[in-house]
Amino acid sequence: MRHFLIIAHKALTTGDFSLNDMPGSAGRMDILCRCINTSLFLSHDMRRDVQVHLVLLGDPDPGKIVRFDGETLRYLSPDERSSGSLIKKALQKTAGDMEVRSTPGVFIRRGGLDTLLSEFKKHGVNLIYLREDGDDIRTTDEPLDNVVFILGDHVGVTDEEEELITAAGAKLLSVGPLSLHSDHCITVLHNEIDRRTYT
Repeated sequence: MRHFLIIAHKALTTGDFSLNDMPGSAGRMDILCRCINTSLFLSHDMRRDVQVHLVLLGDPDPGKIVRFDGETLRYLSPDERSSGSLIKKALQKTAGDMEVRSTPGVFIRRGGLDTLLSEFKKHGVNLIYLREDGDDIRTTDEPLDNVVFILGDHVGVTDEEEELITAAGAKLLSVGPLSLHSDHCITVLHNEIDRRTYT
């Protein structure tokens, strides 16, 4: 299983945003939509062994986790508006400590980065934090299956979040010497793992 955890500092945490203005009214929800599509779509197919975890920390009600499960996901098309619509429907649900399904394969609950790190660690999932100064993914001996890749949004990752990630035992890996958009990092990660798996 491949997991992608995206920390979204500005993404709106209620469902009252416009699908016509996701970069503005929704706090750069467009970035998350691109990450979802890049994580899950193949050409004419979907990656069923992938889950995407969005940690939403924007106003007005921060501390929500929206999860996309490739195995059970339905009604997602390869465009930002489609994934934005599924996020919007999830945010219209009342989020509690237990997951609630909004649509097939999309779930929402209360929680933050510390919640997910604790759960992944408990279940023995390898944590990998992407940073430019990490070990090169092309030469690392780090196993890349049963892993969660941790990425930030356009704001990056705060010092406090990095402390949580480090304390959880995450390994530092890099997909290259330059800073890339999160969805571009995901494309590179998929390519590297696919080459290991299918060649």
